Amino acid sequence: MRVAAVMTAAAVLTLGIAGPKGGVHAAPALIDPHSVMSDPEQARADYVEHCSGCHGQHGDTVPAHLPELQGRVGWFMCTPEARAYLLRLPNVAHSRISDNAELADMMNYVVFVLGEGTAPVGTRPFTGEEVARERVHALTNMNLTAERLRLANQLVRQCHAPASIRALYIGEKR
Repeated sequence: MRVAAVMTAAAVLTLGIAGPKGGVHAAPALIDPHSVMSDPEQARADYVEHCSGCHGQHGDTVPAHLPELQGRVGWFMCTPEARAYLLRLPNVAHSRISDNAELADMMNYVVFVLGEGTAPVGTRPFTGEEVARERVHALTNMNLTAERLRLANQLVRQCHAPASIRALYIGEKR
C-alpha cells in the first residue's frame, strides 16, 4: 500500500505545472498530498501534537520568530543539503515519534500539505529509511537561524525560490 502511494505521488509530481505560491519549480497544485503518506490522519495528528504548539496548526507562525511552514517549506526539498536539514532539526531528529516511517509521514504532511505545492517538481517523499539515516546526524551546537538563512540563500540561487524564503515568515522586518 505504502509503495503504491509513493509511486502514485511520484508519478503525479512529475507533471510539472506551476504551483500557487509562484515559481516554475513549484509542484502542481492538483496533487493529492495525502497520497505520499501511509496514514494521513496519523501524520496530521502527529504534527498537531508535536509541532503545532510552536509552528501553528496550519504552519502559520506569524508573528512568532519561528520559520513559517505554510506555503514555503517545500522549497527546502530542492537540494539534498536543505532536505537533510529538515530531518536533522533537533525537534525532528529527537522527536518522541520513534517509528521512522511514522516520522516520515509527518514530515511529508509538513512538506506536501502545509507546504502547499512549493516542493519542486519530481520531489520524492521522505521514507522511513531516509529518516533513520538522517536523524542520527541531528544538528547541534549551531545557530539554526543562521544555518536556515544560509540554506535559504542557496535555495534562492540554485532553485529560484522566492527571496522571501530568507525571512522566517512573510512580512518579517529585518
